[in-house]
Amino acid sequence: MSNLLTLDNIHIHANVRTSFNSTEKNPEIHRTAYVHPLGAVIGNVHLGKHVMVAPAASVRGDEGQPIWIDDDVNVQDCVVVHALETHINGVLVREAVVEVDGEFYGVYISKRVSLAHQCQVHGPAYIGRDTFVGMQALVFRATVGKNCVIEPKALVMGVNVADGRYVPAGSLITTQEAADNLPSITTTYPLVSLNNAVVHVNTELADGYRKQEGFVLTLAA
Repeated sequence: MSNLLTLDNIHIHANVRTSFNSTEKNPEIHRTAYVHPLGAVIGNVHLGKHVMVAPAASVRGDEGQPIWIDDDVNVQDCVVVHALETHINGVLVREAVVEVDGEFYGVYISKRVSLAHQCQVHGPAYIGRDTFVGMQALVFRATVGKNCVIEPKALVMGVNVADGRYVPAGSLITTQEAADNLPSITTTYPLVSLNNAVVHVNTELADGYRKQEGFVLTLAA
């Protein structure tokens, strides 16, 4: 039995051929992942184990691609994951991708990341494992390390955020100096355990909704 799901729905489908992307590709979705019928997953996208894609979320790998969403990630309501074009006339645009283990991606979301309601991750972008991206936050042309918290309505653009830092709510982090001066997460930080709780809830939701009668994706033969 394959670990991938067949794609027989209007909300999960291949990208179209364009001048910047000559190949049609369907999303690769692990059989333990769940995509709500009101969410959209399009094109060159990987969804790992127990990924939860909530209503009105959009993961669109039709311009910048591929988009990689690793195991136990939750993509909550109205989240947008997208990327700038990564190829021109078949040639990789190096500044429009992030490199992970020798491979190039428009967006790379590591394991156990939470993308909270209405946030946007727009590539080129990398989010490290066990990081929480808060409600209405925006990450663009940036890398965010592991075990970080991007609090609600923060902007992170054009910088590298080190492991274990938090971005205060509403902050605009657009210079590397500002990113380097971000506070470290300690045991007294109020949101230190938030991501663990959010991942716990959403992996169970993915499993429950996937098993619920009426889920329209079927296992590949």
